[in-house]
Amino acid sequence: MGESVKIKLEMIKRISRDHGFIAALDQSGGSTPSALKRYGVSSGLYDDSESMFEYVHDMRSRLIKDKAFDEEFVSGAILFEDTFDRFIDNIPTAKYLWEKKRIVPFLKIDCGLRDVKNGVQAMKYIHDLDAKLTKANANNAFGTKMRSLIQEANPEGIRLVVQQQFAIAKIIMSKGLVPIIEPEISIFCDDKTLAEQLLKQEIESKLDELESLQVVMLKLTIPEVPNFYSDLTYHPNVLKVIALSGGYKMAEACNRLSKNNKVAASFSRALLEGLFFFQSSEDYTKQLSYNIQKIFDASA
Repeated sequence: MGESVKIKLEMIKRISRDHGFIAALDQSGGSTPSALKRYGVSSGLYDDSESMFEYVHDMRSRLIKDKAFDEEFVSGAILFEDTFDRFIDNIPTAKYLWEKKRIVPFLKIDCGLRDVKNGVQAMKYIHDLDAKLTKANANNAFGTKMRSLIQEANPEGIRLVVQQQFAIAKIIMSKGLVPIIEPEISIFCDDKTLAEQLLKQEIESKLDELESLQVVMLKLTIPEVPNFYSDLTYHPNVLKVIALSGGYKMAEACNRLSKNNKVAASFSRALLEGLFFFQSSEDYTKQLSYNIQKIFDASA
């Protein structure tokens, strides 16, 4: 058995069997300034996008290297492409995650969202998809992630979003990678419950079209009705269902998530809550450890 196959099998075990959550470290260019501001880095501290992303990488490197960011609690991490392309201690970030932490790396591959149409924002065309998938495989990434956004309970729009996600997912699977499909429903959607019903129907329809060896992961907004997505957690083509925090504060996100069995967290903003660049190492580790424990408990 080749080394790459052994790594993939170990990663499958980590994701499917372990109780850890998946950290979302994939804020893209559009959301980066607000993420840095919450971290205590104002826009006045950087002059251009390159220096901005250097601050972001320092922020993410600090988190990844911290002893609280441990494989016992964190099973995977989704990386923005800029982070994926950089290094931690002279090791590519994705390889550092796996080799030093035994945390499974994923690459965010979407290029952002289109304008709203039929109540949704579909993904922009991924013009360099093949190159991104080649890069992911070269760095031992387990899979990828791509996000759409549902603003309204519009059947036509939701159908379009799911069709697009699964069409690209099939390409990703053909390259030996596991796609994380993320059709996020905005927590501000006026009829979120109906949107969830429509989304679940469309996802189930597309899952049933997959071949037996094709597996995906689903990243979904925490539903209004606890365990609403339980059928999806048992579907043979679904490796794991994870949940995004969607803008909820950590306490509420964890409370909502804890009511959903077999769904693990994949939080971004909630994970970073209370972390600041000016904190001492002791205070930073203490806050991060608190956050990770809360999120892990809600996931488990």
